[in-house]
Parts: sequence; structure tokens; C-alpha cells
Amino acid sequence: MPKVLEIRLGGPGDALDRFEAAWNRVAEGRPVKPLRVLTLEDLPALLKTLSPARCELLKALREAGPVSIYELSKRLGRNYKNVHTDVAQLVALGVLERAESGLVSVPWDTVRAELTF
Repeated sequence: MPKVLEIRLGGPGDALDRFEAAWNRVAEGRPVKPLRVLTLEDLPALLKTLSPARCELLKALREAGPVSIYELSKRLGRNYKNVHTDVAQLVALGVLERAESGLVSVPWDTVRAELTF
């Protein structure tokens, strides 16, 4: 089954609503399907999080498989410090994973962003 990360726009209430729904399912004895959702506050936050440079980074990393940040910066032709900053922020958000060995990877088959107006 493909691993999908959903990125949604909304306030903190969005995550709380999902938590409450999962809590109620468990309390009722119904199965809970794990959700992989990243909620960002607004469109500017989404565009900052998934800037063109970061989208290029995700694509290159997905194609290369797990690599070091140094190797990734060489593949992208970008400054190591800037790539390191991007990777650190994407790891903190759960968009990337960093192994104990230091190698970084994209754990998702698909990243889906949803805009609701």
C-alpha cells in the first residue's frame, strides 16, 4: 500500500478535530486508520514549506534514495548549509526521515497538498 502524506491548510483546530475523531473511534471499539497529515496554517506557509528548491530537493532525494546531506547538496548543485537547513526543517515536519547513520530519505510515495477555499 502506498505511503501518502497529506498536507492540509487550517488552524490548530484541524488537528484537534482529527484527534477527537480518532479518540471517539477507539472509545467505540472501531478501528482507527492511521492518518499521515501535516497541517499548515495558510497558503504562504505551504509555499514556504514546499518552495521550488525544496520540491526539487524532494524529487532528487526520492530518485537517489537515502543519501547524506553532503551528497544531496552535490547532486543539487546547492550550498551545503542551505540544503542542511532545508533538510532539517523538512525532517522536523515529518516530510523527510533521517536515519541514525545520518542518511536522509523521503518515506512517502506521494505527497498530496489540498487547498480548500
